[in-house]
Amino acid sequence: MVDLTNEEIRRYSRHLILPEVGLAGQRKIRNASVLCIGAGGLGSPIAMYLAAAGIGKLGIVDFDTVDYSNLQRQILHSDADVGVSKAESAKASIRALNPNVEVVLYQTRISSENAFDLIRPYDIVVDGTDNFPTRYLTNDACVLLKKPNVYGSIFRFEGQASVFAPHLGGPCYRCLYPTPPPPGMVPSCAEGGVLGVLPGIIGCIQTTEILKLILGKGDTLLNRLLLFNALEMSFRKLKLRPDPACPICGPNATIKELVDYDQFCGIVPEPVNPGQNPDEVTVQDMKQALDNPGSGIRVIDVREPDEQQIARIPGVPLIPLSQLRQRFTELDPNQQLYIHCKSGKRSLTALDFLRQQGFKYVKSVKGGIDAWSDQIDHSVPKY
Repeated sequence: MVDLTNEEIRRYSRHLILPEVGLAGQRKIRNASVLCIGAGGLGSPIAMYLAAAGIGKLGIVDFDTVDYSNLQRQILHSDADVGVSKAESAKASIRALNPNVEVVLYQTRISSENAFDLIRPYDIVVDGTDNFPTRYLTNDACVLLKKPNVYGSIFRFEGQASVFAPHLGGPCYRCLYPTPPPPGMVPSCAEGGVLGVLPGIIGCIQTTEILKLILGKGDTLLNRLLLFNALEMSFRKLKLRPDPACPICGPNATIKELVDYDQFCGIVPEPVNPGQNPDEVTVQDMKQALDNPGSGIRVIDVREPDEQQIARIPGVPLIPLSQLRQRFTELDPNQQLYIHCKSGKRSLTALDFLRQQGFKYVKSVKGGIDAWSDQIDHSVPKY
């Protein structure tokens, strides 16, 4: 066990005078290793506070680069880091805070092929991801390797956290969520938004759970799900129990190896050489329709009102996707419709719904208003 230097004793003095931590506890923190999957909203406070606490080894898994839209909540990164690898930006921030921490970067997407190799060397895994395939993959790999999985998720003004560890007597993520929601059912933070401080709150809760697991102190969120609502400033705890029918941690488990998690979550991979989707048109097609009212093509925006206030295309009426079931009768099923949203995902959902209602001439605008800003009118802001 690596001992503390005099400099580390000064650095962690406020820990050392806590009887629940003390010198022995700080040594445990110093000799522990944590793998953080994601260096974004949740990964930022997790990485910063683990580094400040003196974690010995911190692995960071992230393949993305820093974007301006990240800076509202991802405190690992700064304005100067835009366009830089998130993993490299995270390492620089961590080393600036505490050079004693060993930072190991994995600039790759975690997958069924590499998950065991990434997770096996670490004591604890913390889930800072924002998509269902990676959550199920992380869960299954941790169950099979018997590693604690410290879970957190955020959306808009709400967050949740737990500790999944069947080998410690608790449930796993599949016990709580046996099957993923249909693709597109749950909006991403890019589509639904998130309060900037929310990942800080949930990420700090996850970090607290990690330190308690390392120290062996207090009651962790094992067997409990913590729910937080920022608008109400309320916390609720739900009791969890292992599901005896769970296919990976139950007594009759059927999952013995990692699977294709995109397929499990119903996500169709992008084709290697994508052609034109017959259900889609380009923003150039949409511009031509708007410039020629006599074409008979009507363009509809299915984003939310708050989004239209940020960026809009003149002359395009708004029927939010959330209201489409109640308002589709305002549209003519025999008229040709072009539907746009932010990026082209919700417009495809709207297209599917309208087709079910008997609309025959509906097209989704590929890339949505983001593509319009990039290719047609740069004055339209991107968000």
